[in-house]
Amino acid sequence: MKKNLGKIFILFLIAFIFLSTFLSIETQAESSKQRVFDDANLLSDNEVKELEKLAAEFSDKRNTEFIIVTVEESEKNLQIYMDDFYDERYGENDENVAMLGLNMKKRDVVLSGYSDMHRKLDPDRLTIIREKITSSLSNGDYFNAFESFITLSAKYMQYREGVNPANPLFNTWVQIGVAIAIAASIVWLMARSVEPKATTTSATYRDMDRTKILGKRDRYIRTTVTKRRKPKQSSSGGGRGGGGSIGRTSGGTMRSSSRGKF
Repeated sequence: MKKNLGKIFILFLIAFIFLSTFLSIETQAESSKQRVFDDANLLSDNEVKELEKLAAEFSDKRNTEFIIVTVEESEKNLQIYMDDFYDERYGENDENVAMLGLNMKKRDVVLSGYSDMHRKLDPDRLTIIREKITSSLSNGDYFNAFESFITLSAKYMQYREGVNPANPLFNTWVQIGVAIAIAASIVWLMARSVEPKATTTSATYRDMDRTKILGKRDRYIRTTVTKRRKPKQSSSGGGRGGGGSIGRTSGGTMRSSSRGKF
């Protein structure tokens, strides 16, 4: 009996060591996966490491790869370049990917969501993100722009499809303000309901049988005309123009997109 327990314990220990080693290797492989492809050399080594760490963290949480791709110039249209990049690296398994691409020579910026992300990061949401990071890109603050792309994409994909994540009602401070206003209204109504009501009014001393209107007349005073300037139609488009669309890569994966200039 004791010998059998000893054998079982040894087998359990071997299985535990094997499993721990396997998980460790898998974790190391995942953490070493490249997600920032800075061919335009816009980032320092430390900035690349920080972005790789952030992208790995959110990729694990959201089951989505967050990819940054920069090129100095390319003969391909930037959207086609990114679609081919996806097909070559992630298309075989139809992986969920949120990707940002820059073409420095043409000053193009494209944000795309692949596979299930074409719904969770639809063109409207991608345009909101693109507009938020355009000023940083224009100022050469690429690290901040890429960091914001990752964090905002990870945040927006959690909202229910069709909901505008930029709606002020989703802002924490707005929610606090609305809650305070509602609470104040409830307190005011409660305080008003306990105020003593007046039992004596002007009607108490009025003799309705002897009160009559002796006469009346209408007198024209003036006419007031108010003019209002008609608002001009504003031009459409977000940061430095652009727009969004839904399409497919050459490999057939569904893709959402928002593109513009910076």
